[in-house]
This record gives sequence, structure tokens and C-alpha cells, in this order.
Amino acid sequence: MNIEGLDYNTQREKLLMPEYGREIQKMVDHAVSLPDKAERQKCANTIIHLMESKNPQLKDNEDYEQALWDHLYLMSHKQLDIDWPFDVSEAEKILSKPAPLEHPTGNVRLRHYGRLMEEVFEKLKTMPEGEERDELVRLTANQMKRNLAAWGHGSMDDEKVADDLARFTDGKVQIDLSSFRFDHIAAVSNNDNGKRNGKKKK
Repeated sequence: MNIEGLDYNTQREKLLMPEYGREIQKMVDHAVSLPDKAERQKCANTIIHLMESKNPQLKDNEDYEQALWDHLYLMSHKQLDIDWPFDVSEAEKILSKPAPLEHPTGNVRLRHYGRLMEEVFEKLKTMPEGEERDELVRLTANQMKRNLAAWGHGSMDDEKVADDLARFTDGKVQIDLSSFRFDHIAAVSNNDNGKRNGKKKK
């Protein structure tokens, strides 16, 4: 809705650097329009001082002066003809968006065990028999049981862990439940999960 005499931000041109405010943007536009280069240079220096006061946290960076001049260059839409004290040719990199990060569980097939456990399963497939392998099997089986308890993913009994370990190592690791001893791992109830998540049981 447009009302004569009222100037809404939604009706104005979008600010490229909103942290400096519209008044400084107007000063930049004015500097670009000045016909005399010496006047443009003087105006630019003044604007930089104002920008520094508007955005003091930039001083925490070693290259904050470079950043200020980069910002001025961008705010002028690259039209300000002055003797730039810094190379502003790469200023547009400031506006580029970083590549999206891959979700850490994006390719995890067995989310209740996790990516690290999948890597351990792969290692166990090729690991030669011996004490080192036996110790890794013991640690892996106990961690699997803890993960099942934490996730509440079906049964966490010894047979399930043994079956899963055999299946995920392509049968290379077979636990003899008559001699293998698991650590004592307490089952996690739904009420415990609620407490951990900060939720009250209704």
C-alpha cells in the first residue's frame, strides 16, 4: 500500500550493505556523482571513516581497512572513480555464498550405528586375525550395543549385535556368544530419552 508523503523501506532500493545504513549509501551515491576526482577522493575518505564507526567490529580483523574499501567499492556498484588505496578487484568475493556443507549423516546407511561404526566394519573385513583384531571386535560389539540402547532401535540383546556384526562385515566376524562377554550396558527407557531431550513425559 502506497500512501503519499510516507516513505517505507519496502518501497526503497534494497541495500547491498545494510549494516551501514541508507544514509551512508546515499553518501556513496553522491560521491559517485561528483564531477571532480579530487572531491570524489575526499568524499570517499570521509565515508570510510563513517563506515568504520558504523561497523567497529571489523577492527578485530587484521585486514579491516581492505574490507572497508571493498565494501565501498561494492556499494558504489563499482562506479566510484578514485585512486583506491587497496586492490578492490576481488571485492565481489565477499558477496559469494559458500558451498553448502554436506550433512554429516547424508550417506550413512546405518544411522543407529553411525558413520564411524561403518568405517570400523569395513576395517574388520580386511583385518588379519590376532589380538589386535579381537580387541577391536570386543570394542565394536560393545559400542554397537550402546548405540542400540541410546537409539532404542529394536532389540539390544546380544544376539542382535552378533547378527548385525556378522552381516555388516560380510560374515568375516563371528561372535561366539557362549564365550564372548559384553560390558554391562543399561537399557535406556523412553522416559530417560525425554529427560535428555528436555521434554516432560505427558
